[in-house]
Amino acid sequence: MPTYKAPLEDYQFILNDVLDVYTQYASMPHFSDVTPEIMDAVLAEAGRFAEQQIQPINQSGDVEGCQLIDGEVVTPSGYKDVAKKYIEGGWTQLSENPKYGGQGLPFILNGAIGEMNLAACPAFAFYATRDGSVAAIEKNASEEIKQKYLPKLVEGIWGGPMCMTEPHCGSDLGLVRTKAQPQADGSYAISGSKMFITGGDADLGENNIMLVLARIPDSPAGIKGISLFIVPKFLVREDGSLGARNHTSVGALEHKMGLNGSATCLMNFDGAKGFLVGEVNKGMRAMFAMVNRSRFLIGQQGTGLASVALQNAAMYALERRQMRSLAGAIEPHEVADPIIVHPDVRRMLLIQKSFVEGSRAFNLYTASLFDEVEHSTSDQRKADCQSLLDLLTPICKGFNTEMGWECVNLGLQVFGGHGYIRENGMEQFVRDMRAAPIYEGTTGIQALDLLGRKVLSSRGEMLNVLTTEIKAFCDQSKGHEVIGKMAAELNAATDNWLELTMHIGAAAMRDPNEVGAASVDYLSYSGYVVLAYMWARMAKAAADKSVSTPFTQSKVLTAQFYFDRILPRTATLEKTLRIGCTSLMALESESFVM
Repeated sequence: MPTYKAPLEDYQFILNDVLDVYTQYASMPHFSDVTPEIMDAVLAEAGRFAEQQIQPINQSGDVEGCQLIDGEVVTPSGYKDVAKKYIEGGWTQLSENPKYGGQGLPFILNGAIGEMNLAACPAFAFYATRDGSVAAIEKNASEEIKQKYLPKLVEGIWGGPMCMTEPHCGSDLGLVRTKAQPQADGSYAISGSKMFITGGDADLGENNIMLVLARIPDSPAGIKGISLFIVPKFLVREDGSLGARNHTSVGALEHKMGLNGSATCLMNFDGAKGFLVGEVNKGMRAMFAMVNRSRFLIGQQGTGLASVALQNAAMYALERRQMRSLAGAIEPHEVADPIIVHPDVRRMLLIQKSFVEGSRAFNLYTASLFDEVEHSTSDQRKADCQSLLDLLTPICKGFNTEMGWECVNLGLQVFGGHGYIRENGMEQFVRDMRAAPIYEGTTGIQALDLLGRKVLSSRGEMLNVLTTEIKAFCDQSKGHEVIGKMAAELNAATDNWLELTMHIGAAAMRDPNEVGAASVDYLSYSGYVVLAYMWARMAKAAADKSVSTPFTQSKVLTAQFYFDRILPRTATLEKTLRIGCTSLMALESESFVM
């Protein structure tokens, strides 16, 4: 039976010593009352909830799965009780606007709590998260719609799934066929089908407020003709009470290889009453507030599942005895040494540890940008943070999920044959992780977004905001006794990142396929450099502490491992990035079918 322990000491270290968020947030009047004591207390309680309430339903929920009974989704046993406690605890309200019932605390808290929930039970965590839906409505809808729908969404008693994908188009939303027919009362009749809808229905709340992309008649073709609508499962009366059942239904539940406790639905809309969010034909712009939050959440899933896999693999490696150390018996009084003495086991654990702790810092850094974009008093800082957020979101989603996939597989490998057996829980982590590089836009989609839409389209301006920050850190740290060499290596990798970007940009002017050929490797290169930046900052913060402890020593040593054995992966990526697309595109399409 797997276990989970919330990494509270790591959160405190990152927030206090690495990101120095309390100094940063002190300059934002909205967070003037937020203290380390408040943040620590919230995280400690959230950690207890994840450990004691959410984690125990993970394995049982996977075995039981969701059911579709009389057209209604029934979640696994225990989910309703935990959801009720989660809502009563105010966790859905934490970082939301007090105007709509939120507590107004920093979103960076969600950056930590989201990881804990996803590590404890990702299937449940998806039901518990609705901040993306709230953001899409709050930033785009009329005040009337906000007042009608946001308080119950923020309270948590209404769900908020997004309904974008259709069977024929996947991520190409310009091909959406769902129709929105204007009605005399100002509403729209929504007709069509959506698939892969996480939480399209559930028995965990009173209502489901679906955000649906659809096309109004005579709208332009493609992405420019898409609008966004609220389509509630139950219509909402003027006084806020629930009215008649809307014309929505669950056509089927998807049968998945993992995340069995999370209902992934085929949703049908048969002239369902919907309400426009934002402007006609501006649906994608409105939806992106939700998409960015959702992509950040999936990036957290990569960290969360890698974290719980590492915890269990490390405990197993300390206990499991097999063979002797190559350097001689470590515990000669025992029949064999624990497997953690073997270099290959340590390699697997350190790859996991270096990714988990590095991406945790990366996620919290990214979460802090959401706060600054909303609440900084400096317009220039807001603009810089928005550029950083736009740049880092596809890296967070794409790189974190790919590395998370590598790490859960390494966690299973540490267990050997025992990892392949259901009772130990490791195979569930692998199955639950596999969807993350696919949904909310595949790794390829994230990579094209990063390289094409963010880096090249901005002529490198977004990238320069980050690389300027990294190089300033390297310059300040070049004489540091502990991380001086790391800073030099990070500086060189950053320079190379910029040079590779110019190389790809020039190649793309000759052949547009160069962008697609380079994009995934470019995303990986970017991710390795960003995590190197996080590790250099953590190593410096740990080395600068007045008292050295096992925790701070671990940070410095893991940082050195990352620079010695993980960052060099960029050398291979550099070669593939420079080689171009010729061999990739040369083979005739028919030759792939043998």
